[in-house]
Amino acid sequence: MDRAQKEKLVEELGQIFESSGVVVVSHYEGLTVAEMQDLRGRMREAGGSVRVAKNRLAKIALEGQPCASIAQYLNGMTVLAYSEDPVAAAKVVNDYAKENDKLSILGGAMGESALDVAGVKAVAAMPSREELIASIVGCIGSPASGLAGAIGAPASNVASILSTIEERAEAA
Repeated sequence: MDRAQKEKLVEELGQIFESSGVVVVSHYEGLTVAEMQDLRGRMREAGGSVRVAKNRLAKIALEGQPCASIAQYLNGMTVLAYSEDPVAAAKVVNDYAKENDKLSILGGAMGESALDVAGVKAVAAMPSREELIASIVGCIGSPASGLAGAIGAPASNVASILSTIEERAEAA
């Protein structure tokens, strides 16, 4: 890799670090190509990406970035998982690490906040953006259905009272 390619890679990594909602650093020693492809596929489905880069170039790209604190994790065979959604990358890496002991989470960053292993797992346990939107929509729709039921209830109550009066009149 010549100097121009390295500079281009550092620039790309800098953009990744700047625009990502979360970056997770993991060790991947012993993962096969098929297992790495599986991880990449899962991450793609969740809206994130996986990147293997030279640690030295990644450290250079981290200089001046909000997530510069992850530079301490860049030792050995590391893989970077990132996504714009602050939960997606952490969730996918955490789930994959549970299934495959060859992938171990080292830490990460969410904006300017540094995350240790427990922090990444805590972020992974949070609901994703889509889940939050669905729950908000459910909360918004719930009062409307309750209101419609409350408006319709007096009419059905009046109808049942009239029906009871009618039955009593016929019985007498």
